[in-house]
Amino acid sequence: MAATDAPGPNLTLTAEHEMIRQAARDFAQNEIAPIAAAHDESGEFPLATIKKMGALGFMGLEVPEHYGGAGLDTLAYVLALEEICKVDAAHGTIMSVNNSLVCHGLYKYGTEAQKQQYLVPIASGQKIGAYSLTEPMSGSDAGSMKSRAVRDGDDYVITGRKSWVTSAPVADLVVLFTLTDPAQGHRGITAFLIDTDRPGFARGKTEPKLGIRASATSEIVFDAYRCPAANRLGAEGEGFKIAMTVLDAGRIGIAAQALGIAEAAHAASVAYAREREAFGSKIGEFQGIQFKIADMRTRIEAARLLIYSAALAKERSKTTGERYTQAASMAKLFASETAMFCAHAAVQIHGGLGYSKELPIERYFRDAKITEIYEGTSEIQRLVIARHELGLR
Repeated sequence: MAATDAPGPNLTLTAEHEMIRQAARDFAQNEIAPIAAAHDESGEFPLATIKKMGALGFMGLEVPEHYGGAGLDTLAYVLALEEICKVDAAHGTIMSVNNSLVCHGLYKYGTEAQKQQYLVPIASGQKIGAYSLTEPMSGSDAGSMKSRAVRDGDDYVITGRKSWVTSAPVADLVVLFTLTDPAQGHRGITAFLIDTDRPGFARGKTEPKLGIRASATSEIVFDAYRCPAANRLGAEGEGFKIAMTVLDAGRIGIAAQALGIAEAAHAASVAYAREREAFGSKIGEFQGIQFKIADMRTRIEAARLLIYSAALAKERSKTTGERYTQAASMAKLFASETAMFCAHAAVQIHGGLGYSKELPIERYFRDAKITEIYEGTSEIQRLVIARHELGLR
């Protein structure tokens, strides 16, 4: 078996699954690979390739076709995202947010009018969506946010500052979470659909990031922004529940992203170990390198099983209503730490070349780190998993 081929879990992919995986692989190799390094260096948002991804259905894979999506299942989404992220995690981040955090929430909680107005263009890739929960002083502790939405007739007047909003510099729509009843803490959070071209909305500073640099991230600022009540997503006070439900789906996407990074690091390491010579032998003949390769491969396959299991649980939930929170957290936790482990090992195997921008190895290392942080840190994932085990809901 070639180093880049993966046995995967004990399941049979359908012809449709194989087709979407191959389509994503071909697109990533032909369209993204030639520009990935340049966009990482410049930090320029890859709008042209994102639009092409939308035309191919990659920006709304699980959304039904009549709402602008591809009408595929969660496993198809994971397979496609994994292939994109093998080549460039920044493109994968944009794809993941649009699919998991925006389209999923809109489809699950949106009214028919909201779906027609917003989901169709977002899922088809005509417009770009963003998700905004975090604030400068409110990350994992969402209940401590300071932004406010106050009802005024047929509108809500929103004031405040949000931070670390992926795709915010280019987003046409933001799924916003803010307080409507501060006295209730996290139970007073409400979700809104924000048109970014309305008065009172401004984009703050763009973050100069370590990794996924082509995935633009910035603050957003609301100054007496008037949001029509018709743009409220769900009922008042349901925002925290919506945010956490959407993050369950998002964590599966981040796990798939991490898997793609890990696989890229592993494949590059195997190829280099077969070619590089030292002390009269290929370095792949040395036990120290072999152990790294073995550990990388084993962790990758374990992560794959957790991710596919979580994807199948999410798919079942569409009919059974079952929760897949723990499965998503386990997949995200293990896959993200696997990505970091594999990227670190790849730098070490490549030595000086691994530290150089001449190869993408150092980019894998920089990109891997964020998977342990966003959409719930590794510490939060461990908390979620443990609370489920102990029955502390």
